[in-house]
Amino acid sequence: MKRNGMCPICYLKRLFIKSKPVSNAPAFEDYSNGVASTPPMGWSSWNTFRNRISEDLILEIARAMKDNGLTDAGYRYVNLDDNWQSSERTLGGDLIGDYEAFPHGIAYVADKVRELGMKLGAYTSNGTLTCEDLPASLGRERQDAYTLAKWGVEYFKYDFCHNIPIPCYAPLVYSIGISEFDGKPTEYSVQNGVLGGLARFMHDKKLPNGVYVSGLDKNLGSISFNNIEVEKDGEYVLSVNIKKHGQYEKYLIAKVNGEEEYELHIPSQKKHNVTARFQTVVRLKAGKNTIKLFNPIACGADSEMYQYRRMGIALKEGAARVAEETGAPVKPIMFSICEWGFGKPYKWGAKAGNLWRTTPDIRPWWFWIKMIYEHNVKLYKYSGVGHYNDPDMLEVGNGKLSYNQNVSHFSLWCMMNAPLILGNDIRKMDEQVKGIVLNKRLIAINQDKLCKQAKRVKKGRVDVLAKPLEDGSVALCFFNKSARGAKAKYDIRRLVDDEYVRMAKKESYDLEEQWSGQTLKTSGETKVVLEKHQSKVYIIK
Repeated sequence: MKRNGMCPICYLKRLFIKSKPVSNAPAFEDYSNGVASTPPMGWSSWNTFRNRISEDLILEIARAMKDNGLTDAGYRYVNLDDNWQSSERTLGGDLIGDYEAFPHGIAYVADKVRELGMKLGAYTSNGTLTCEDLPASLGRERQDAYTLAKWGVEYFKYDFCHNIPIPCYAPLVYSIGISEFDGKPTEYSVQNGVLGGLARFMHDKKLPNGVYVSGLDKNLGSISFNNIEVEKDGEYVLSVNIKKHGQYEKYLIAKVNGEEEYELHIPSQKKHNVTARFQTVVRLKAGKNTIKLFNPIACGADSEMYQYRRMGIALKEGAARVAEETGAPVKPIMFSICEWGFGKPYKWGAKAGNLWRTTPDIRPWWFWIKMIYEHNVKLYKYSGVGHYNDPDMLEVGNGKLSYNQNVSHFSLWCMMNAPLILGNDIRKMDEQVKGIVLNKRLIAINQDKLCKQAKRVKKGRVDVLAKPLEDGSVALCFFNKSARGAKAKYDIRRLVDDEYVRMAKKESYDLEEQWSGQTLKTSGETKVVLEKHQSKVYIIK
């Protein structure tokens, strides 16, 4: 842990007293872009085709989706995963489709997909390169988001390969300057600021004013300049003047008037000079303004949230810019965060995007699907309208999964409010697989407007899940995890007192199984017989 110019006493506090960080990290509002009122449904190229995708293949898949009734069932997104892009950008720095695989460009594919009644999705990574080592979007968020919007892309998956975390350390600030673009800056010494947390004044005779502020690292301290005065509303240049220290990168947020935030990335410093200046453009209002400087990055999850949120904002700005340029309605872009679950994105994902991966990549292996289920099922409280836990794409129809395993996989994803993104070869889908992914009753459970993820109400050899629905009914799933047949029972009257499920109290209940259509009536205890790996899903009314 670097001292980074901190006062020795403050450093000892951080090490041994474990003082709690000052709460400078803002409480962001939930991400909202007008889409994802229910979990997205569609198809992705990765599970089956990996790097073997092309313009012709994608259009064949889109036509097969329409011909097989998937489009009418709600599967509307046709998503290009990794390998759609060329290994180089244009001279202007824009992303471009692979010259051989997508000779007419991505905008052409988006138009053709739209003609079939669907929407095109695309992919890059929150890193310097994608997982297949192709151009990615870290540091180029606005440019790439605008490019995607201009092409007509309406779904965006943002991976996590080659990520570079935001540093948790802050620069040593001795003053800030505010100027118009053609004017002389007004300088404000840190001595005019108000310190918070572990921020402290330090002395150095080599600096113009002999004082700097340390202790802005890891969300532990801040400095606020409360009397920044300008004559008119508009954009101004903010210069942050620092004492050079340490050959490692640093980071700073400038928060203006408690609302807009501006990022400053400070590279590793070499000491050819004692001081350096870093600038950004900020919007100020006529009269007095407040500028607060701090580094909110206390851990890796903070870095991820800020980076993904940066792209989410860029996607909204890009869509709005294209609409303004063309005069057409805004086409919002569904934002899929693919961070693999390591930074607990379910705790912050709703502030950054529409859905977030909760686990590593799925595989068409039964034990792997069960492992993903076991993690995702616990996260039911984090899912809601417009924001969903994503246990990754569906493997129904892939690998050597049995019929019961495919049914259980689909049933569980529907119960858990998961995005239903198919990953099989739609052109070769047999009737059994088609019957599973086109089950209107299960899709209706997944697409229920209440958007409450199922809660596991009983755990064991047979798990029992309950999902409250908009009309007051409840979906109840019995899932046999074992490789043997099993008998199970559950007293559904327990759901009346469950604060999450809140099932209505009645003398008796009608149940209908959503795969077989079998009906039964019960006053409480429900008994089922299950084959190995089988699931049965009932609607309780």
